[in-house]
Amino acid sequence: MSARGRLKPASAADFDAADAALVLGARVWPDGRPSRFLRQRVEAGAALWNAGHVTQLILTGAGNNREGLDETAAMERAALELGVPGDALVKDPYGYDTRESARNARAQGISSVIVCSQEFHLPRAMWLCRSVGLTVQGAYPPVLATRHHTARGYVREIPATWKAAVEIARDAAT
Repeated sequence: MSARGRLKPASAADFDAADAALVLGARVWPDGRPSRFLRQRVEAGAALWNAGHVTQLILTGAGNNREGLDETAAMERAALELGVPGDALVKDPYGYDTRESARNARAQGISSVIVCSQEFHLPRAMWLCRSVGLTVQGAYPPVLATRHHTARGYVREIPATWKAAVEIARDAAT
């Protein structure tokens, strides 16, 4: 509920200016190409940059994922292809999960972000960003309602949200 009104399509014109777009990582194919979800996240970040809502994209993900692939390198190539200049790109290869990505952005002096991910993921991603002190909005690419991976993403959010709640509670207790 706390994300209501703060997440919208990346093409929306009414985002508040933010320090950066926090573009979250996702699957990379063995040949180094970004998966459709990852490509769409980068496209969302590029749209925000092109509209002037952000001056930089933080490309955050695993620099060496389970398959030994670099999500941030694939994201950087896609952003450059989309016309975002290299000096507007910041790679964070230590963003192994959403909360770590948010922490890393905060540690870089970022205070406000527009987090870029699929619509089903954004409420949790925004909650995790707020939990580390970021002011956050959410931007999503077009919804692929008929795709198997989109449906699986909604189901995956149930245990992922419980995991996030435990992490936030644990950190609040320490």
